[in-house]
Amino acid sequence: MRQPFWQVADAGGTVEWPTVANDDLTARISELAHSLESIEAVADLDALRKEIAELEEQVAAPDLWDNQENAQRVTSQLSAKQGEVDRITGLRSRLDDVELMLELADEEGDPDAHAEVERDLAKLGKDIEALEVRTLLSGEYDDRDALITIRAEAGGVDAADFAEMLMRMYLRWADRHHYSTEVYDTSYAEEAGLKSATFAVKCPFAYGTLSVEQGTHRLVRISPFDNQGRRQTSFAGVEVLPVTEETDHIDIPEGDLRIDVFRSSGPGGQSVNTTDSAVRITHLPTGIVVSCQNEKSQLQNKAAALRVLQSRLLEKVRQDREKEMNALKGDGGNSWGAQMRSYVMNPYQMVKDLRTDYEVGNPEAVFDGDIDGFIDAGIRWRKKSEASA
Repeated sequence: MRQPFWQVADAGGTVEWPTVANDDLTARISELAHSLESIEAVADLDALRKEIAELEEQVAAPDLWDNQENAQRVTSQLSAKQGEVDRITGLRSRLDDVELMLELADEEGDPDAHAEVERDLAKLGKDIEALEVRTLLSGEYDDRDALITIRAEAGGVDAADFAEMLMRMYLRWADRHHYSTEVYDTSYAEEAGLKSATFAVKCPFAYGTLSVEQGTHRLVRISPFDNQGRRQTSFAGVEVLPVTEETDHIDIPEGDLRIDVFRSSGPGGQSVNTTDSAVRITHLPTGIVVSCQNEKSQLQNKAAALRVLQSRLLEKVRQDREKEMNALKGDGGNSWGAQMRSYVMNPYQMVKDLRTDYEVGNPEAVFDGDIDGFIDAGIRWRKKSEASA
């Protein structure tokens, strides 16, 4: 069958351009449709819509806000599940529109419309691929918010500065995706940067998505703090935990806690509050220490610190269970604490994930929050590792 032609006029008359790309575009649409069908099957839209209807009934209850914590949980769940349905149905609608546009471009012989189809398909492909990665998140706590702690490790003031750079990177990543964040604690280093910081990222599947960022990060650069301009290597550790929920039943007897209050501090050790409102909680049986100083009152800081402690204890339970399973399987467990990514700014420019070999040559963009490629590669790597275990 003869292929359709577009008539394009130029200075020498009319030139016919065959639509040689049509078969490729049609195949690409078919491929994306198959991927989207897989996503819809895993997400189970009918079940999601049923859950949404049940949550809407709870939200409509006149006594909902009698319990503010429960009301926030219910409304948050409703928003997250509705957002999930809207995201998937929106992609289906966009794919249908692109398919129709290709048919019209072919019928009308419009090269501009054809170019627009190519651009829309490229964008749609990225969005479907990103959502497809989400279907690989099936862990026990993967759908929860994430609690991230960043600590400066070896490298002195450069490590403290690196820890602050990483915190900004994750906050910028969340901002790019319009995810809300809440900073619980920032402990500033004396000269520059952070000793440690703890913050939450609040969005569907935040923990499952960001948990692949856990491990030791390494920075190589000319130190801005070295007056001889020497190259320095510094390290920072990233810990990612799931935020606890009411159903977790983490029992913490009062007698197991030592609670200390202290004065909050800002950069350079400057006092921020005129009262001792910051709270440090030590869990005596495990030695786990958490603190919070970013809320307005001592009571709020205590509540936030307890939430962080519950997440740490929940993770400890998970790790203990995993160790038992690994012992039964006869292997040594995983190595989440191992060095997992290098950020090299001198003598060349590159950021490389040491587990997946994914790399980019623009560290500045990465530090500005462009880390989706690393996260997606990490999730795929983890799923493959679990499958082969």
